[in-house]
Amino acid sequence: MSNTETALKEAVAIEGAVGAALVDYTSGMALGTIGGGKDFDLTVAAAGNTDVVRAKVRTMEHLGLQDEIEDILITLGSQYHLIRLLKNRSGAGLFLYLALQKDRANLAMARHQLKRIEDSLEV
Repeated sequence: MSNTETALKEAVAIEGAVGAALVDYTSGMALGTIGGGKDFDLTVAAAGNTDVVRAKVRTMEHLGLQDEIEDILITLGSQYHLIRLLKNRSGAGLFLYLALQKDRANLAMARHQLKRIEDSLEV
């Protein structure tokens, strides 16, 4: 089992990673961040992506879909933004957020590695 700091270090070690965050989507607060920079504020990204998660959860409820969100992918011109909702008991209401440089990342591997990180994370 890994803690937040270890999980974020593992996430930012994924090939092409720009930054990562663990986010509480009920409050919009980032519980931890790593990476980013002056042109990429992870706390702002965390809060903004909270709205994305809430909207998707609400839409699924309106549609009556009895399923779980594994991840949400946002594809930009030069980046992938990957949101992975945590499913374990200690991670309820949380998501891992990972920003990747598109030209350096392998999206399938990044999704696989983020799931592995989720599985070992104990919040």
